[in-house]
This record gives sequence, structure tokens and C-alpha cells, in this order.
Amino acid sequence: MILIGGVYYMSKKLLKNISLILFFTLAFGIFASYKLNLRLHAASTTIQNDVFWKDTSGNPIYSQGGGIFKFGNTYYWYGVKYNGAVSYYNNPTKKNSDSSFNAVTCYSSTDLVNWNFESNIVTSNTAGFVGTTWIGRLGVVFNSSTKKYVLISQYQGPNGNGEVFATCSTPNGNFVYDHVQTVITNVVNNTTGDQTVFTDTDGKSYLICSNSSGRSHLYVAPIRTSDSLNIEPATNIYNSSTGGREGNCMFKYNGVYYFCSSDLHGWNSSQCYVISANNILGTYSSESVMAGSSSDFCHVSQTGFFTTIGGTDGTTVIFCGDRWSDFAGNGPGYNQWCPLTFNGSTPTFKSLSQWTLNAASGTWSVGGGNNYALNPSYEADRVSTTVPAGWSTWTNLTGATPNSNISGGHTGNWSWQLSYTSAYQGSIYQNITGLQNGTYTLTAWVQSSGGQSTAQIFVKNYGGSEVDYPITSSISSWKQISIPNINITNGTCQIGMYSSANANNWCKVDDFSLVKN
Repeated sequence: MILIGGVYYMSKKLLKNISLILFFTLAFGIFASYKLNLRLHAASTTIQNDVFWKDTSGNPIYSQGGGIFKFGNTYYWYGVKYNGAVSYYNNPTKKNSDSSFNAVTCYSSTDLVNWNFESNIVTSNTAGFVGTTWIGRLGVVFNSSTKKYVLISQYQGPNGNGEVFATCSTPNGNFVYDHVQTVITNVVNNTTGDQTVFTDTDGKSYLICSNSSGRSHLYVAPIRTSDSLNIEPATNIYNSSTGGREGNCMFKYNGVYYFCSSDLHGWNSSQCYVISANNILGTYSSESVMAGSSSDFCHVSQTGFFTTIGGTDGTTVIFCGDRWSDFAGNGPGYNQWCPLTFNGSTPTFKSLSQWTLNAASGTWSVGGGNNYALNPSYEADRVSTTVPAGWSTWTNLTGATPNSNISGGHTGNWSWQLSYTSAYQGSIYQNITGLQNGTYTLTAWVQSSGGQSTAQIFVKNYGGSEVDYPITSSISSWKQISIPNINITNGTCQIGMYSSANANNWCKVDDFSLVKN
């Protein structure tokens, strides 16, 4: 500074330097704030079920019957791309039975929501896999002795039926066929029915499976630690007396092992059966149905595998369900992921169409666009029924009912119909609890013959008067109708469809949706 006439003046050079310091300080502050906001915004990411998922390049994710494994700081998701899955994605109104093998896919992620396509690590043209008739129910382990990543999968093909092994020096490279193991010691029928690969917190890996014929015997079989190229003798941990079990998989929570599986329903959805133990080889508890999994049969999916996320603020266990929609017509989307909650050591399945996950903190929350209606498209039941999963029905008829699910819906394979050969009154409804108070919108897709004295969708028992949307005329093509501004004040509501009709009048409904505004 320069003193002139008793006043200090800054030199131009000093003033310029101070200005630059202030500028860069301000810029750094803005940039740091931007990075912090971006990090906080990106920390919680949305999982949207009931749609076909896409990777970060905008291409469909084809991954079924696999698992997620964390190597280093990256999650790798392995699964199978079937040719029928591609056909169904392109035309989801037409199911098909094409389970022919295309490739084993590999995707990577750091947040378990945004997935980068890495490569097809094995294809139908890979040596040793040419001519296979089935590849599926697979996993990948890293062997610390050989420094190899080992793919283990069910295999049916020219090299026999059993477990196929392939290896690679990287998790996302071209895996090389090694051999097929045709017998697992102690397993009835020698081979597995369904299976997954489970890696414990101590780094040891196991095959979780049932037997191939009947599938009523459940097993845990160690994978050989020296090279991961053999399934060691299995331990029979449980035998079901109420039918076969498939979709066998495992997770560990607070030191307890949970062996989960589904009904023997082929490609269709199922409730989740669970047994638990403090030791991976048992003794296991008696079997029970996981709470929350019966209302819509695991969000219209089958047990696929579990992923456990430990973070700074908690641990989230994700049920990663397979929706074999291309083979069963269960609606759009192959992958249905839902979180579990725990009351002590008892897990509960939370059926959500949309939720957010923060992998860094290990926490989750319900998404703003979640549909609180369960089994909203009537796909869960798999077979004809007069009372669908998650719903209740009523009629004034004695010994008969106008309620039934019928083939052909707005989406998926089924819709619901009220119809009878004589005059009738009937309804289908669902009581929904645990809602946050606030304003909601109810929508549904409907068709109608017309002619009823009353036909309507409705909402009631929400803390206000019943609100109806009347269906007053014939509707030949699917039409969406809605009831907006439902102010729920007691955390509950009842939604449904009601009809008072003449003989052979019919009304169909599909794809109910109750979403908080």
C-alpha cells in the first residue's frame, strides 16, 4: 500500500492479486458446493420395478438367473441372456417359450442402480458352450490362490449335464471353458434343480441348491477352496414335505443364514419360503413363508438371489427377483428388486414398485412414484381364481360368484372381470395400510359391456366420504380412468371395483395404481 495525503491506496498490482484471490476463493466455493450437491443428489438413486431396465448406454439389460458379486469396490452382475427375452422385450404382449442360450452377460456398478454393460463373458459360440440346451442359475467367485475368476453354472449340453466351470483372469473378460462336473456327492439325482452361488463374509463360497428331480431336498455344498473348480460333497439341510422348491438362494444378516426358495411353479411367480440357521451347514429352523411375500407373490417374481449392502448408516438386504415374463406372460420387466426389513431376526418382504437406494449409507426409502396397490395387474396367481392374491371379493349370489380373473389384460397375462349369467352384485377390493397421510391419485384401466345399473371404481375408508368413478357406457378398448385428490388422513384406504348388473353384463379392470401426489 502507498500512503498519500494520509490515505492508504492499493497499488494496481496488489489490487489485482487480491481480486484474483477473491475470485478463485469464490469459484472454489461454488465448485465445492456444486460437487457436494451433485454427490448428495446422486447418492440416493431410484429403482423402478415393472419396467424393462436399461444400462447406462440405453440398451436393454438382459440378466436372469444369476447373481451380484462385489470384487474390489465394484459390483458385478452376471446373468443369462435368453433369445426369448429379446423377443419378449420387442413384443411384451406375446409370451414365448424360447429359452435358448444366447450369452452370459456382465454388468458393473458402484451404486447398484446404474449398470454399465461390460461384455458377454460367454456366448453360444464359446468353445465348450456350443450346442448347449440350457445354461442358467449361475454365479462367479474369485479364487485368491489361482487369482482366477470362476464362472459356475447349470449346464446341459454335449459335455454332459451338471455344473460347468469357466475361468478368466478378469471379472469382465472372455471366460474359458474348463470342464463339466456331472455328479455332486450326496445330492439326490446327482445334479441340482435350481441353484445360486453364495459367498460368505469370510470369503468362502457355496452352492445353494435343491435336487434335480422333485426338488424337495435342499442342500448347501462348499465350492473347493484351492481352485473353485469343484463342488464338494453337499449337506442336506432340509427336506420339504409340501412340494418341490426352486429358485434356491441365500443371504446372511446379523450372523444368521437365511436359505430361501419358491414353489415349484415353473416360470411363474411364488411366495418366498425361508429357513434359517446360525451355522451355514445347519441345524436350520422349520420352514415358513416370508412375511409380505404372499400378497403379490414377491412382486410377481420368483426368488432369484439376494444382495446385501452394508453402508455407513445401516445394512440393506435386497430381494432380487426374477420375473420370467417372456415364458409366463407375467408383465413387463425381468428384474424385480425389493428391500427387506427385519423385526429382530424375522425378515419381511416389502413389495414396492419404486424405491430409492443409497449404497454408500446402506439405507433405502419408498419412492415418490410407488404404487401402493399390491398385485395391481392380477398376474401373481398364475392360474384361474375367484379371489386373487392380495385382494378380497364380495357378491350377493349364493353358491356362485361373478368374480374371476381372465386371460388377456391391459398388460401381462391376466385381468379381472365381474360377470355372471344372471343378475348380480359383486365387487373386488383391497385394504391398504401403512400409508403416509397426504393426497393420492387412484387410476385403473377398464373395459365394459355397458348396461349395468351401477359400475364403478371406488376409494373409501381413507378419512373422508367414498369417492367413485362411474362407468356409464360401453367401453370396448382399454381406457384409463382416475380419481384424483384423495386426501388420506388415517393412513389407510380401500380401493376396488363394484358392479350391480343384469345377466351377462361384464366389467373388466386391470393395472390399478394408487400413488401419492
